[in-house]
Amino acid sequence: MPFRLPIFPLSVVLFPGNLLPLHIFEPRYRRMLTDCLAADRRFGLMPVADNSDPPGPGAIGCVAEIRVNQELPDGRSNIVVLGGPRFAVAQLLDESQPYLVAQVEAFEDTEGTEPEPQEVDSLRQLSSRYFQGLRELSDALPEEPTLPEDGLSLSFHVAGGVECALGVKQHLLAERSTARRIRALNLLLPVLISSLESGIKVHRRAHTNGKGGTLPDVLTSQ
Repeated sequence: MPFRLPIFPLSVVLFPGNLLPLHIFEPRYRRMLTDCLAADRRFGLMPVADNSDPPGPGAIGCVAEIRVNQELPDGRSNIVVLGGPRFAVAQLLDESQPYLVAQVEAFEDTEGTEPEPQEVDSLRQLSSRYFQGLRELSDALPEEPTLPEDGLSLSFHVAGGVECALGVKQHLLAERSTARRIRALNLLLPVLISSLESGIKVHRRAHTNGKGGTLPDVLTSQ
């Protein structure tokens, strides 16, 4: 069933079930935030490249539900949103608001596209290695990541957490097959892990202050 939704174009991708912090500072989006808080606290986060045209029919986004709103003295706000259903834009609406408003239609993954158990297990193992590597690179304490059990939620969780190009994340968001999304992530993560391991080796050498010596690898090959 199509529904009306304020649209916030931004060079970031939100996935269902994921939390995302945002900083609202432009006057038109301050107005959007005020209107959303007075209504159902929802807007559509639409991933777009910088300086791109407004999203048109067929563009894919994710409903953002405002969970935390911190108003700042100068009118800006820090908010945290939770990803809701994905949607496709049906048409932009001609309304008087300074921000975009669209008629959109929500969609889910197509039934019958469930992944094989071994593909889910592979994604869980690869993502655990990847997220542990990110923590080491940022000097955070080691911690086993908490990952969703089911394949659909796991695919959205991992897609939202990996650091990769905007276009790759847009593709993962638009994908309507859980199995294909998981397969894409299983192909992507080894590439990201390889790059991450190289960065970790340099990071470890920097911590030795040129005195040499090596530390055991945390990210080990399967």
